[in-house]
Amino acid sequence: MTSIDHFNLRSFDLNLLVAFDALVEAGSVTAAARRLKIGQPAMSHALSTLRLLLDDDLFVRVGQAMQPTARALAVAGPVRAALAQAQAALATRDSFTPETEHRVFRLGMTSELELLLLPALTARLSTRAPGIRLHARMAPTHQVEAMIDTGVIDLAVGCAIEPASRHRGAVLFPGAVSCCFNPALLPLPVPVSTADYLAARHAVVSQSDDLRGCVHEALERIDADLDVVTAAPDFLTVLATAAEAPVIATISSRVARKYAPGLGLVVSPVPLDLRFPPVRMVWPLRLDSDPATLWLRGLIQDMLA
Repeated sequence: MTSIDHFNLRSFDLNLLVAFDALVEAGSVTAAARRLKIGQPAMSHALSTLRLLLDDDLFVRVGQAMQPTARALAVAGPVRAALAQAQAALATRDSFTPETEHRVFRLGMTSELELLLLPALTARLSTRAPGIRLHARMAPTHQVEAMIDTGVIDLAVGCAIEPASRHRGAVLFPGAVSCCFNPALLPLPVPVSTADYLAARHAVVSQSDDLRGCVHEALERIDADLDVVTAAPDFLTVLATAAEAPVIATISSRVARKYAPGLGLVVSPVPLDLRFPPVRMVWPLRLDSDPATLWLRGLIQDMLA
């Protein structure tokens, strides 16, 4: 690519090139001024400036017309080409066709959303946009902003993720949890009572130093506590623990409905008023109007609605 001397161009009013092109095409100061919707004195001033900068008369009067000099004719072609390229560049609109697009989307997710979204999204893309690839990354809440800002991920999806002022976001669905347990190891009636729930030993999801993990704030809000014996960052690990140990696993209701029965677990509502933030999708402002990212966001919203 040809190098641009930005410093020297900065001292040259590029609007003069527009005026020059109009003069070449119109053949008179009056007609060129009319074309640019400016006054004739302003057009005459532009011509005087061009003559001074290019050290040439550029246009000479022959009868009622202004004829370009040899220098003007030599400059006219490149100036017209440059203006045409600039006009085309400014008029360009990004286009996106899912069926033919080839692109890698980098998604930051919590383990819950990986389970809920990634398999189904991959299946949907295989028929609607086979050239699109997905690269999922674990995105802990405290790292999401930095991952978005540095371009490590194009989009983040998860619980407790909130958009910063330089980001955009959308709520996908309300946060809700259910409890799961192995009835052969923990013979409790369904729905589980408050007394049984509080008396049981528990396994929860935690991606922090707190043993009580994601239920910590919800428990504090209602002044309650649980006997947490196992905490792990992955939902499937917590479910597998409940399948082999006499514990209650408190996890996302959507994950519970989808995966708990396959592990021989029963699902019950949590008998406490545990409130959780909604699951959100967050992306950088720079991709807010990108057609491909806009399409993917719409697809994710439809799938998780």
